[in-house]
Amino acid sequence: MASKFTYMLKEALQSLFTRDLNRLKSEIEQYKNEANLWRVDQNIANSAGNLCLHLMGNLNTYIGGELGKTGYVRDRPLEFSLKNVPRTELLRKIEETIEVIRHALDGLSDSDLNEDYPLVKVVEGGSAIGFMLIHLSGHLSYHLGQINYHRRLLDV
Repeated sequence: MASKFTYMLKEALQSLFTRDLNRLKSEIEQYKNEANLWRVDQNIANSAGNLCLHLMGNLNTYIGGELGKTGYVRDRPLEFSLKNVPRTELLRKIEETIEVIRHALDGLSDSDLNEDYPLVKVVEGGSAIGFMLIHLSGHLSYHLGQINYHRRLLDV
């Protein structure tokens, strides 16, 4: 029988991913000039558009592909080299990723969160699926903050 914490963890992670991906949509929508999604400057090497693509690649790889068995194949270099993807396409990718994560997490049992993540240790600190999901939520939050800062500095 799963502990109450395990059940709460799964629900909390689903809530956090949904919340932060919706915040990502909001950040992308708030750019007054769509071209500024792709701006960089001497101190900001990654554009908001590329960070968005990176987050979609990351989440679709580690949650969708590995846990949800979607068959997603990542092209990480393209996440940082592709430019001028229309805002509507970025927003569509975010919406699709919300659904991929919902489906993948719904497919996990409470006991699955304590099992080893399918790939050989991806990050330091733990090997359980639950640990990896917490790490991925933190990664999303980190880049979401960068995108917010990018927008406030470069969307002028």
